[in-house]
Amino acid sequence: MRLRNIPGAKDAILECDWVIDEPEKFKGEWASVFGEKRPLFLEVGMGKGRFLMDMARLHPERNYVGIEMYDSVLLRALQKREELEEAGEKFSNLVFIRVDARLLPEIFEKDEVDGIYLNFSDPWPKARHAKRRLTSREFLKRYEQVLKKEGTVEFKTDNRGLFEFSLEEVKESDWNLEVCTFDLHHDEELVKGNVMTEYEEKFSSMGNPICKMVIRQK
Repeated sequence: MRLRNIPGAKDAILECDWVIDEPEKFKGEWASVFGEKRPLFLEVGMGKGRFLMDMARLHPERNYVGIEMYDSVLLRALQKREELEEAGEKFSNLVFIRVDARLLPEIFEKDEVDGIYLNFSDPWPKARHAKRRLTSREFLKRYEQVLKKEGTVEFKTDNRGLFEFSLEEVKESDWNLEVCTFDLHHDEELVKGNVMTEYEEKFSSMGNPICKMVIRQK
């Protein structure tokens, strides 16, 4: 469920140094944003940012960009990061952008991205909105334009219908299905090192099976 609009969210985002304004200016030059060239990973639709902050903490050898299109949701992530930084943590390898994911090819150069995470994406349940799903063929083509050939897209969801739709989209595209499970938390191998999102923790505690796939370009 989308958070209600928070007054002043847009202004707070514009004033924040952790949010990159006009990100298209850095196309092909994202290493300059971080001051060091490291493998670059994106989370598309990052929500409140817990997953990405955990990943940035665990993997200082990587750079991360969190992508969120809703001001109110992004503001929650900024507030969470502020709490952590005030407690002494630093995330020099993490920035955020507020943008519609359809614009990814305008923001990242071909072969600039090493990996993409999609976590508990909006299912857009109505058939006429299928193209908006982040695992649709339309979006897979966008990922192809920015992702390195050996790069992967990792997708997790508790929505079985969305997951089955995603499997069909992969089957009809130029991607290989490398990992697939309909119950991540009961797969002893795949669950090793799994970093949970807020939704994942909530849904799994309710007994909902978590589906996961990892795909790579053919």
